[in-house]
Amino acid sequence: MVGAAPSLPYPAAILFERSFVPMRYCRFEIDNVVQLGLFAGDRITPVAGIDATLPSTMPELMATQDLDARLAKADAAESIAVDSVKILAPVAAPEKVICIGLNYRDHAIETNSPIPESPVVFCKFPSSVVGPGDPIILPTVSDSVDYEAELVIVIGKTAHNVSVDEAMDCVFGYTCGHDVSARDWQKGTPGGQWLLGKTFDTFAPIGPVIVDKSELSDPGNLSVKMHVSGETLQDGTTRELIFSIPELIAHLTQIATLRPGDLIFTGTPPGVGAARTPKRFLKPGDSCTVEIEGIGSLTNPCVAADSDEAKSFRAQRFA
Repeated sequence: MVGAAPSLPYPAAILFERSFVPMRYCRFEIDNVVQLGLFAGDRITPVAGIDATLPSTMPELMATQDLDARLAKADAAESIAVDSVKILAPVAAPEKVICIGLNYRDHAIETNSPIPESPVVFCKFPSSVVGPGDPIILPTVSDSVDYEAELVIVIGKTAHNVSVDEAMDCVFGYTCGHDVSARDWQKGTPGGQWLLGKTFDTFAPIGPVIVDKSELSDPGNLSVKMHVSGETLQDGTTRELIFSIPELIAHLTQIATLRPGDLIFTGTPPGVGAARTPKRFLKPGDSCTVEIEGIGSLTNPCVAADSDEAKSFRAQRFA
């Protein structure tokens, strides 16, 4: 299976001249086999080709204590061209997909919501997670499907009741995420059931890579954009977060134990379709691209639920 090369914010030549391993992790499929790899420019180095004893799932790989040392010989291993593989969601089936609502002040204002005094937390089911290029299936039961570009935290260590000062030690890295949202289900159902509006199948695209936290010097100051069919509809920075990454982790670990591979969607900047005049909801044929500084771009097409594309994807994804 061949997929278009994801857009990444660095040239291949620079990365391959570096004397250290670029820590950008991916999952990919080639010849019907799913593997883990290190992504650099237009090449992928399979993890199994560096050290065949390393785990084959992303959560287990992230939990490997001496991972940096065991990947140190990546430059001597054989690599393959990105355009010869299909890039998959970097985490296949996270135990938890946790999301934070209204975490950008201007987004709270544009939706006529009060500024939160503590994090607004909801979840998505793992069945909502898809990868780059996979379709966002627009359900027949909603006519108000909206877009939300988000920075996603990827947890790398088991964490319970950690302090703000300890929180960053639990982070493995970051990826791009799209918190697709059916507003009529999120706000129109009895009691305002955010879970129902947020967790339709395919409503949590992530990828294309997990960037190691060491590669991003300040995740609290990254550009976050959403482009829909070539039009930039969201353009913010993580500097505008109400609750910082360490504050979110400290808050969440008071409630639940976080484990390697868990995802935390950190919130979306202003510019969502429901707040526009006229409203701008997603329709079949739209293409959504989340662009995050230092990570790259995540693009997914929108398709109707009764389309051949949707039926084909469901047959593969949920077989």
